[in-house]
Formats: sequence, structure tokens, C-alpha cells
Amino acid sequence: MADWAVFTGVTFVVLSLLLLLSRATRTAMTNEGGSIEPPTEERDLLRDEDADTPPTDRDGGPLDAAATDGERARAPRTGAPDANAGPRAARRERGNPHNPFPPGSPSHETLEPDGDPEFSTGALLVNVALSQGLFGSLLLAAAWYTAVPASAFGIDPAPLSTGWPALAVGVATGVALYGANEVAASALDRAGVESNEELRELLAPDSTAGWVVLLGAVLPVIAAFEEFLFRAAVVGAVSTGFAVSPWAMAVVSTAAFALGHGMQGPGGVVVTGTLGFVLAALFIVTGSFLAVVVAHYLVNALEFAVHEGLDADWGRTAG
Repeated sequence: MADWAVFTGVTFVVLSLLLLLSRATRTAMTNEGGSIEPPTEERDLLRDEDADTPPTDRDGGPLDAAATDGERARAPRTGAPDANAGPRAARRERGNPHNPFPPGSPSHETLEPDGDPEFSTGALLVNVALSQGLFGSLLLAAAWYTAVPASAFGIDPAPLSTGWPALAVGVATGVALYGANEVAASALDRAGVESNEELRELLAPDSTAGWVVLLGAVLPVIAAFEEFLFRAAVVGAVSTGFAVSPWAMAVVSTAAFALGHGMQGPGGVVVTGTLGFVLAALFIVTGSFLAVVVAHYLVNALEFAVHEGLDADWGRTAG
């Protein structure tokens, strides 16, 4: 017999840890808690030294004299910068302005603001994959230990749950949700509702191998874990085990899902919260874990491919 209470307890412990980690990451990225910027006295000392010493880059070359205080543009080492370079190239030229991990953590130490983008991106990808994989493994172990049936998670032999129909529904929903997200984000951007896409920019690779890892390993892990937690466990298992309305749990799941993406700014929270509710509704209607995982993965993959791979901004205002 399934021990619903124990599994539900583990679920909400994992959910709380995930929200705390998200909060710590958001604090670090906005420089509210930990900051890569030195203390005020040290900054003043460095500025005094800079006033007496001609600025140079890492290789001893001169920096662009037109750079503004606080954000120095590195002079290109060979040739002039490409005037047709897209926003992705421009962001890489500036370097990574923030360290999104709490001070003292291994990832915080390995991510330097002007370090090698490949190394920094690799550290981020490994961190995300390991943390999400660890939380997901904990939930899977709890499900096995408490004997919660797979059907409660939207996994059963029905074609609409695990067959080709479920896959087709997931693909169609994912593509539609991606388009809707872009339209909503553009509208919010024009209305002055801020969205923060910095973490996505930091995670975007600059090499073919990096893209293979991102699209073939990291994003599938993220989609599978988040859908297992927010939809399969919070909506499916809790509503099944305690005879609670799945729509009520969908509201709880949506609120937690939006809070967990708070680092994306107010606009990102609105768009992500709406996405979360649509995915919860899809899970309730189809009873399919596969469908929501595929839809979630496609939304993320298309956002990375279009914005970071193709440098397309869908008409958003320049920031």
C-alpha cells in the first residue's frame, strides 16, 4: 500500500529546497547578497590605481579609450568588431557581468566575470545538470520507497499517456507554447515589464559540443525533473493520494513554479507562471507525464536555439 503522506512530505521538502536555491541564485545575480564586485573601499583604491596606470587587457594590450566607467569594452585583439554582430555576440564581447551562484559554492569560485566563456558555461551546465539530477533522483527514490503507483504520475499503458498520441500532443503543445511565450514576452517588454534573461545567456554554449550537451542532456534533465516535481508529484500524486481536486493542486504548482523562476524578473514570472498552469492543465486532461515533458523541453530548446543560437529577439526593445 502506498504511503502517500511520506511521499508528499519528501515532495514538499524538495520543492522548498529548490525554491531556496532559486532565491539564493537570484540574490547573487542581483548583487543583493553576494556580489563579485569588491567592497567600496577596495573599489575606490582600484580606481585610484587605475587613474595612474594606463588600463590594459589580460594580454597587456590597451583597452578601448571610449569605454564608460563600470563597463570597459575590450579592444579587439585582431581587426575591428563586426558591425553586423547580433545581441548574442555583443553579450559575449562584454563578458559575464554577474556570478549567479552563492559565495563559497564551488560554482561561484569557478565562474569569473571576465573568464573564458567556454569554461564558465561548462561549469554552469554541470551545476544545473547535477543539482536537477540529484533532486530528481531523490524524488524517484521516494516514489519507489513509498510504493506510489506509476499511474499517479501520469505513466500508464494508455496511448494518450505513453504512446505516440502523447508524444504528438507534447510536440504540438510545446511549439504552440513557445510561440505564445514569445508573443507575451514581447508585449510585456513593450509595456515596460522587465524580464531578466541573463541566466539563459550564461548557459548558452559557444561550441558545437556545448550545444550537444545542452540540448541532448541538460535541457532533457531539467524538463523531466521539473515536470516530475511540479506536475506529476504536486498535481498527480497529491491529488490522487488525498482525493484533492487536481485543479486546486494546479494552482499550488503554478505559484511554486513561478516563484522558482523569479530570477527571470517580473515579466519572466508572469510568462513562466502562465506556462506552468497550461502544463498542469495538459497533465490533468491527458494524464500524461510524457506529453508535459516533451512540451516543456521544446519550449526551452526553442528559446535557446532562437535567442542564443540565431541571435533573434522577436522584436523586443533593446536593453
